[in-house]
Amino acid sequence: MGSYFKLKENNTTVKTEFLAGFTTFLTMMYIVPVNGFILSDAGLPMGAVITATALITILATVFNGLWSNTPIAMSVGMGLNAYFSYGLVLGMGIAWQTALGIVFLSGVIFVILSFTQFRVWLMTSIPVDLRRAISAGIGAFIAFIGLKQMGIIVENKATLVALGDLSSAPIILGLFGLFITLALYTYRVKGAFIVGILITSIVGWIFGIGELPKGIVGMPDSITPIFMQLDIVSALSLALLPVIITFLVTDMFDTLGTLTGVGTRANLFQTTEKNDKALEKTLEADAIATVGGSLLGVSTTTSFIESASGVEEGGRTGLTSVFTGLFFILTLFMLPLFKSIPPNAIYPVLVVVGVLMFTELGNINFKQNDLAIVSASFLIVILMPLTYSITNGFAAGFVVYTALKLLKGEFKDINLGLITITLISLLVFILH
Repeated sequence: MGSYFKLKENNTTVKTEFLAGFTTFLTMMYIVPVNGFILSDAGLPMGAVITATALITILATVFNGLWSNTPIAMSVGMGLNAYFSYGLVLGMGIAWQTALGIVFLSGVIFVILSFTQFRVWLMTSIPVDLRRAISAGIGAFIAFIGLKQMGIIVENKATLVALGDLSSAPIILGLFGLFITLALYTYRVKGAFIVGILITSIVGWIFGIGELPKGIVGMPDSITPIFMQLDIVSALSLALLPVIITFLVTDMFDTLGTLTGVGTRANLFQTTEKNDKALEKTLEADAIATVGGSLLGVSTTTSFIESASGVEEGGRTGLTSVFTGLFFILTLFMLPLFKSIPPNAIYPVLVVVGVLMFTELGNINFKQNDLAIVSASFLIVILMPLTYSITNGFAAGFVVYTALKLLKGEFKDINLGLITITLISLLVFILH
């Protein structure tokens, strides 16, 4: 084991990797019940989704540990799962089977690109400030969804949106959950999200908001209702091409952003050169996991930033990931507990994740007075929540950025990769 994972070379031990893996597990365990709630809103059976989420987390994380020997855990990505349910299925009226087909196709393209240099070329073609704006925009989008699902934001015919009834018991529970989760995260409590969900759920059960769990442990539900139910033929539509590209590019940004952040602490992924085998193999594992997840019946699988918690505990190799994946086997047998969680104990997590993603806005260099960056960033961030679509915000930002750069004659800031994405972005509005 030590020689396979190169523990000595990475100055670590089996015990250290075990503790690091458990830490990562605690910090990202929340994804199993949260994803169950989000995808069930799109019509998928919650029990099947919870089982499938646990399974893809186990398989993808263990596979990455063995394949790339990096301490990166993988599961269903926050942001794109919300876009899957609320943007595509509920917003655009696309059947969830077709949406799974879209995830599958984006994953297949992802796999192909991961074994070439195209992905690195595409990523380096896009200004870093626009990547940050996309992250902030997705944060605003999923925070908006969380507030809406909690009932804090409601529809209003006169003003489009308004404040909900803050005296309502479920909303009070949601506000309590939001405060508790933010407080726990502020004090850097390990597993802040899952602890916040647990505390909020207990308060909800005490005050009769949600049914008490009939048990904590039980057998997992079958994934038969969603396994291999994807509709690839319906997804093969010119009108859905921009959506496929959005899933692809967003997953790419999310993954590389995560690997860059986590790698800084673990001294990994510090270069995008061709000889960075650890980066290449982690990207390949990420892409393959997305394809596998769509077959199991869940939305895009990606690398989790929560892997940083394990790295902080000393995790340096793929053994950390293997332990994390094995710990997730426990979640397969916690369905009775997960299904009894009040919805407003879950949705505050969306808001907090959105807040954390939105902080990327502060890293954009607005001081350079580049109107193209300012305008594109503004449109990306504002249009994602207002149009209920990551695609629309993404596309508008790139079209405006490229148009202003051409208008000002700043051709040095334009390259083939940027032009390619801009042309695809134009399709979003042409095919709308």
